Amino acid sequence: MLWEENSVRACCHTGKTTGDAMKIDWTIATTRLILTPFRPAHEDALFAMNSDPQVMRYLGPEQSRDDVRASIARQKERWAKHGFGWWSVFLKDTDTQIGAACLQHLAHDEANPLEIGWRLMPQFHGKGYATEAGQAAMDFGFGAAGQDYICAVADVPNEASQNVMKRLGMRYVGVREYYDQDCAYFETCKT
Repeated sequence: MLWEENSVRACCHTGKTTGDAMKIDWTIATTRLILTPFRPAHEDALFAMNSDPQVMRYLGPEQSRDDVRASIARQKERWAKHGFGWWSVFLKDTDTQIGAACLQHLAHDEANPLEIGWRLMPQFHGKGYATEAGQAAMDFGFGAAGQDYICAVADVPNEASQNVMKRLGMRYVGVREYYDQDCAYFETCKT
């Protein structure tokens, strides 16, 4: 399957290694999805998504193939350093790559709390996949990453992402500036 890579197997939150330290696999399985850290094999689908104007409408400029390759390399480093980062999201039943989800330092600043985030190809909107991926990222943050507090931000006009945050039980705090724009800021604490 595209989400598996050679000897790396799904460890579902355990953090166990099946190879050397750089081959830690933080793959998560949910009811309908597989989330696995970015890999070079994911490049084509990530490029298709991150160069789509509809996907990137609230996220910033569309990305080139070189941007996507650099992101994959950066994520490998972040997973090795922090034990969290961006996952590619696949449909479990069909092995179709439909999007991405993350657990990362807000605005890429290690002094900030961890945020969850997601993006999906347009044809997969409105099916509950963003909520399912967001819940998986949140559970990972409270579990494997050992966090007590997690936030999420969205461009103020991005009501769809804010609705996902509400479905995840996150509380709206207000508008704050991150990523050089005003963002709706949501938070939640470990229960």
